[in-house]
Amino acid sequence: MTGPGYLAVDSGGSGLRVVVGAGGRGPLARAASGEPVRTGARGIDPGHFMEQLLPVARALRSEAGLGQLDTAVVGAAGMASLGDALRAELPASLARELGVRRVALAADAVTAYVGALGPRPGAVIAAGTGLIAIGTDLTSWRRADGWGHLLGDCGGGAWIGRAGLEAALRAHDGREGGSARLLASAEDMFGPAAGLPGRLYPRADRPAVLASFAPRVGECAAGGDPVAAHVLRAAARHMADSAAAVCPTEGTPAVGLTGGLFHMGPALTRLVDEELSKRLPRARRIAAEGDPLHGAVRIAEDLTTGSFSLPGDEKMLSLTSPAGDDSTRAADALT
Repeated sequence: MTGPGYLAVDSGGSGLRVVVGAGGRGPLARAASGEPVRTGARGIDPGHFMEQLLPVARALRSEAGLGQLDTAVVGAAGMASLGDALRAELPASLARELGVRRVALAADAVTAYVGALGPRPGAVIAAGTGLIAIGTDLTSWRRADGWGHLLGDCGGGAWIGRAGLEAALRAHDGREGGSARLLASAEDMFGPAAGLPGRLYPRADRPAVLASFAPRVGECAAGGDPVAAHVLRAAARHMADSAAAVCPTEGTPAVGLTGGLFHMGPALTRLVDEELSKRLPRARRIAAEGDPLHGAVRIAEDLTTGSFSLPGDEKMLSLTSPAGDDSTRAADALT
């Protein structure tokens, strides 16, 4: 039997990824929009979001043969701190343009969590250019870090890349703590070390540029460079600290890793596992089931089939449902 249709969206730095599906049948069609949603004085721009989403959603609805999309789940980077305008305007816009009756708006950390672990207690470290840890005991959400590359994101890709480039410049200067191998790798990637500040500081995408050097740090660490290995060990320690800050204190919680930074492989993940075993000896490390888009789909499936069990939060995961429709039970689950 086919359940109601749903729309699941993951909005991030590379644009929108969109899935249309139906309860009981799962995802039926998917596509992507390559332009990131703008952020301005009001935070994430709901008008630009709808401009990006509507053509894709309508095309996918037609492709899937669905006449109605009852539920929409939107996971967005910056939702917790920059999502007020989205929360205020998006539900009405989706209802007007697509007939959606129930909208769940989630921080991308929440969809990353659900994609990795599903609806179970635990903690997830989401690491890419930045880093955030999120945990739940299924009664509330907790987050740690995710404060951006200037104030935090400790252990993330930009943090590792910056630490590696600092070690490269120390070697260039002849200071202690430098690495000739990292210096050679930095100059191979960016050109002469003396020109690095001029090439980096004026750029608006500095975090991404810094993070682009993180795999080089991993390569140098795997090749036996002690300075690079120290950087990765420090990153792993930061990750474990953040996970420990949000992980439930009772039972045997699950801990998952998600995000592009972990494509670095055992050079990093082995260290993270070692640090987690020190900080969270009760926890059970499990492989991530999927990514944030998978998490948005999972939330949509659970809402449409009546099995939704996650806690609500004004900033992290909120559900809007018109009074009196058949989704009231799901809305009650978020209160």
